[in-house]
Amino acid sequence: MRAQPRGARGTVGHPYSALNLRLLLAAFGFVTSTVLGALSLAAGFVWLAVALWVLAATALADSVVVELRRRARIREGGGRGSLFE
Repeated sequence: MRAQPRGARGTVGHPYSALNLRLLLAAFGFVTSTVLGALSLAAGFVWLAVALWVLAATALADSVVVELRRRARIREGGGRGSLFE
């Protein structure tokens, strides 16, 4: 098991925040929904394309909210700056 970085809140078993993972999952959802929406539109499934693009917009909004929370945490001094730290 890796040691917890200095100054990080929480422990290895119970991390303080999962915002980085949530940001990564939201980005994956955005890209996947956008691509699948374009493919469904090309295949003639307009209703499915619209539904997937609504899902992509939701994932994009979630990404913005998560990034704002990450920046607030960094400003407070309790978080790390990089996505992969």
